[in-house]
Amino acid sequence: MTAVNTPVAQRPTETTMNVERLTSSIGAELHDVDLAEVANSDELFSELKAHLLDHKVLFFRDQDMSRADHVKLARRFGELEDHPVLGSDPENPGLVRIYKDLDSPREAYENAYHCDATWRENPPMGSVLRLIEGPEVGGDTMWVNMGLAYANLPEHIKEQIEGLRARHSIEASFGARMPIEQRLALKEKFPDAEHPVVRTHPETGEKILFVNSFTTHFTNFHNDSNIRYGIDYAPGASNLLQYLQSQASIPEYQVRWRWTTNSVAIWDNRCTQHYAVQDYWPAVRKMERAGIVGDRPF
Repeated sequence: MTAVNTPVAQRPTETTMNVERLTSSIGAELHDVDLAEVANSDELFSELKAHLLDHKVLFFRDQDMSRADHVKLARRFGELEDHPVLGSDPENPGLVRIYKDLDSPREAYENAYHCDATWRENPPMGSVLRLIEGPEVGGDTMWVNMGLAYANLPEHIKEQIEGLRARHSIEASFGARMPIEQRLALKEKFPDAEHPVVRTHPETGEKILFVNSFTTHFTNFHNDSNIRYGIDYAPGASNLLQYLQSQASIPEYQVRWRWTTNSVAIWDNRCTQHYAVQDYWPAVRKMERAGIVGDRPF
């Protein structure tokens, strides 16, 4: 497996944090760290962010912090964003409540490999997610290193997708189960966004494979380089997109986290995808997420 190294300048030269790598490709658990303290310390936050750029997703246990501290920590990375479909805590704007219990529908939008809100022109930079209440077993989440997924693509595929762009849709995902009037209103408010198939991480310079379950189709595939006959476009383009989307399911690129009450995950949404395993229903799982406003992919 090809190694993808974050530039040395992004790695913490000295660390006061106890860092345990969880796989060879992505993810680290940080022990003996109080995130409420990190939220109030420039020095500790700077170190935490360096570890995030290095490992792409960080995990913490036993973080009995307040919602205010949760929001304060996330705001260290940037402004927070609300979600047009999921509910938010009224006293802490930007803290989205993802509550699943017997009174909520058995939704199936999380158990797909996805990068959060790529249907936005500026998808989130990342998120801080905490488990409030969870099942005794089940409900794990997996994260995927999409920089490694790009690096390991065959060279002819890299050449084919260079400069390729694709559409991402909230209408075709969250909106799909809505009545048509509500779905069209959602699309009017959030028109399909167009992003490069391969984006560049703005802080590390790493190349990232940037298609996921919100991606519906390529927008500039139908050209003389790719098309001889109609079949080259349909299903040719669809086959290529499905192949690229499938890269997130490769175990060698993944880390799997087993949640416990008050455990926290912080991830870089620009270079990862994640998959919330829904094997716990009808048990309860309540999570709170602070999503951080990001930049326009390039």
